[in-house]
Amino acid sequence: MSKTTPATPDAPDAPVGDQDLGAAGSQLSTAPTESLSVPALGVIGWARWFWRQLTSMRVALLLLLLVALGAIPGSLIPQSGTDATKVADFVKNNPTLGDVYDKLGLFHVYSSVWFSAIYILLFVSLVGCIVPRTWQFVGQLRSRPPGAPKRLTRLPAYTTWRTAAEPEQVREAALALLKKRRFRAHLAGDNVAAEKGYVREVGNLAFHIALIVLLTAFAWGQLFKSEGNKLVVEGDGFSNTLTQYDDFKSGNLFDTGDLVPLSFRLNKFTGTYETNGPNKGTPRLYQAAITYSEGAYGKAHKTLVKVNEPLEIGDAKVYLTAHGYAPLITVRDGKGNVVYRDAVALLPLDSNVTSTGVIKVLDGYKNAKGVSEQLGVSAFFLPTYTKGSETASTFPALNNPVLNLTPYHGDLGVDSGIPQSVYQLDKSHMKDFKDAKGQELRENLKPGQTMKLPNGAGSVTYEGTKQWANFQVVQQPASGWALAGALTAIFGLAASLFIQRRRVWVRAVRGDDGVTVVEMAGLGRSESAKLPEELGELAGILYDQTPQPTDDTHPHPTPDPQVAPSEGAEK
Repeated sequence: MSKTTPATPDAPDAPVGDQDLGAAGSQLSTAPTESLSVPALGVIGWARWFWRQLTSMRVALLLLLLVALGAIPGSLIPQSGTDATKVADFVKNNPTLGDVYDKLGLFHVYSSVWFSAIYILLFVSLVGCIVPRTWQFVGQLRSRPPGAPKRLTRLPAYTTWRTAAEPEQVREAALALLKKRRFRAHLAGDNVAAEKGYVREVGNLAFHIALIVLLTAFAWGQLFKSEGNKLVVEGDGFSNTLTQYDDFKSGNLFDTGDLVPLSFRLNKFTGTYETNGPNKGTPRLYQAAITYSEGAYGKAHKTLVKVNEPLEIGDAKVYLTAHGYAPLITVRDGKGNVVYRDAVALLPLDSNVTSTGVIKVLDGYKNAKGVSEQLGVSAFFLPTYTKGSETASTFPALNNPVLNLTPYHGDLGVDSGIPQSVYQLDKSHMKDFKDAKGQELRENLKPGQTMKLPNGAGSVTYEGTKQWANFQVVQQPASGWALAGALTAIFGLAASLFIQRRRVWVRAVRGDDGVTVVEMAGLGRSESAKLPEELGELAGILYDQTPQPTDDTHPHPTPDPQVAPSEGAEK
């Protein structure tokens, strides 16, 4: 058996060999054949030229790069769809730059004209690439591998030997061997033609189709998505209607009728923390015990919602995103009548859940003179109070809770028609209460303690502490399609990178001296050391299956199964 002889362009028979190799290597790629002719002038000609450019792989890669670059400002610049407050602050602090960003659509990147144009062009480009490639690949699957070139010595991997077997026997043995190795093989005249590695093209097409699925799923999810947050205190509930949300945002084509009918009640929130060591105060367990039901008359079920373990109902997922404390407050007027009793949710300021908020008594309160007023109480809460650290909690759990209250009376401004936050107090029309020393009234209360308002104006009692949990209800259509597309793209890309498509030919003919000459050659889509190795292994097996010539005048070299490309002529 001789060693492999690669193609040598300077050989005397190069033109004939190159022509044969071109025929043998045809259709190893599913890329559509591009014409080098310049389009004819006119609308149709230019349209055809533009379509060829748009559906070329290089333009598809360029558009994919532009989509990735376009997503960068969407991550670095505040977006109006996710946080309009940050956008307003940015414009206020940077008026000139903010005006430029606004004109370029950088505050709403994913719905801007330029990003949508790139997105649509990429979609069209991928479709234009895939359709002809798929059609051509189907044609290749329906056809047989082409016959061997006239000169197998011109192929990258080549070997030959002589055998006493008849040419028909060699071809039959080669056909059986190649089929056993999962080659598509058939007899083509005096040779056996075989091909393997179609999974490479399947993976290539699957990768591009998966990109289309990803683009479609992403666009569909952005157009029909919804996302809302709701803070729920222990004992309270929530129904999935638009008016129940604290904040809500959705896609351009979302309709409130698409909200999944569900409701739940927060029974208890449980949080545990590391008590010592370098991770002191780090949460160990966050879970909310809820009772939920599907639909208006669904059966009630109990479950636990944990961080990264959402409740899934239909297309909606309910995530646990935050937690805090809600002191239970009772307010009485000068006559001792209860005018307010509720758990007031306070917002955390740090990792130890130092919290702040406002208690607003809008109706029913009358001062000592019987005049109707409104009360506003600023609240500052420390779950774990430690002497010497009066301004911040030292641990997130309720080890030594203290509630600091500062009351005001007057007009809260809620009747002006201007919306205001429930966590902030407008003091422009409010007056503070004075203590016995003429200072602003402010007291620290522990659970069960009461702060008396001066001059018989009433009292405020801190009765205990409840906990609250913030839930995020997300509806993201086509998320399953996006996941399937991503996985398919990964496996398709792996197949197109690691699987080599190759062809093998075995020619067996009777020589001038009557002894059968066997030639074996291989051709791959790309250069790879595995092709010569595979050809050497196949040649070694086929050599062992055929009897060797006994005539000493026709010696036969021992075959070397490790076939590798090398320079030089056949030995």
